[in-house]
Amino acid sequence: MQATAYTYDPDSRSGSVLLDDGTPLTFDAAAFDAGGLLLLRAGQRVRIETEGDGTDRRVTLVTLQTL
Repeated sequence: MQATAYTYDPDSRSGSVLLDDGTPLTFDAAAFDAGGLLLLRAGQRVRIETEGDGTDRRVTLVTLQTL
């Protein structure tokens, strides 16, 4: 699924994304590291993978969206 990077803390390698419907989801260092990224800027389009539903939904992978 696609989203937009909203926040990113390079020290903790965690942050948040906004889904296209405006729903915010946070991600931790494990999800960031799984995508192999070195840096993320607010506004970048990303591809994410999630697991769980509702309030238990969590991001398991964050990587850049490429065409």
